[in-house]
Amino acid sequence: MTTTIEQLEQKISDLECQMAFQEQTIDELNDALSQQQLLITNMQVQMKFMVGKMKTMDSSNMADASEETPPPHY
Repeated sequence: MTTTIEQLEQKISDLECQMAFQEQTIDELNDALSQQQLLITNMQVQMKFMVGKMKTMDSSNMADASEETPPPHY
């Protein structure tokens, strides 16, 4: 079984095509990962803001459990 120059060139060409496709896929995955990281960072900022806002909320609007009237079905 001998391989000719044309067959070797075809195999090299096929490998180059596969490599180009893999490089494109890696670039697309990298872009998606970057977008997700940006989204996570933004969500972390929003979460910190909400936690801070909740910590500063006035809890005087809440009645003690002893002051609460029971629901009508009791």
